Amino acid sequence: MAGFGNAFSSSIGKKLIMGITGLFLISFLVVHCFLNSLIFVNDGGLTFNAGAHFMATNWLIRAMEVVLFAGLLAHIIQGFRLVFQNQAARPVKYAVTNGSANSKWYSRSMGLLGTLLLIFLIVHISKFWVISRFTGIPTVDANGHDDMFVIMVETFKNPFIVALYVFSMFSLAYHLLHGFSSAFQTLGWNHKKYTPLIKALGVWYSIIISLIFASMPIAMYLGLIK
Repeated sequence: MAGFGNAFSSSIGKKLIMGITGLFLISFLVVHCFLNSLIFVNDGGLTFNAGAHFMATNWLIRAMEVVLFAGLLAHIIQGFRLVFQNQAARPVKYAVTNGSANSKWYSRSMGLLGTLLLIFLIVHISKFWVISRFTGIPTVDANGHDDMFVIMVETFKNPFIVALYVFSMFSLAYHLLHGFSSAFQTLGWNHKKYTPLIKALGVWYSIIISLIFASMPIAMYLGLIK
């Protein structure tokens, strides 16, 4: 057991945890993005509320929430541990550096991007998840479902919240640009034939997911979705 623990506390072990939890969170973002994009049906939130009701009442989904938060927490903790470990390994910076020669700026800024996303996540959870799971949603829609759509409408009337969401989606895009392909590489899923395809898929995934998420608060703030 000690050997198993040491394996995952080592630098390689930490990266493996980051890769595994990263792929899990990438999969979750697809589901979350699909559910939220139901607001674009533009039927007063009925379709979106029906989807949210299913997610909130399905026992399997509720069980997966525990797994999601465990994976998210592990990803955050290991991410910070890797950042601090890398800083400790190089306590004295080089007098002249040319980081762009070997990597993109966002690859070297995963700690910063992750911290910005953590701040956004705290705001997002307090605005929606805590309300839906604990404090309760005060109104129901025409179908008798909790009206989460109304909560979204009210939240995105605030231009500062909208700006925070949009800015955070830029951070998410750059975080995913590095994290998507890096997760596959960390797990050893490299092949000269498939790696370029994975990298290209990662670019499109990062852009599309982030744009969809960013477009939601903008559309609601501008009154395009009612």
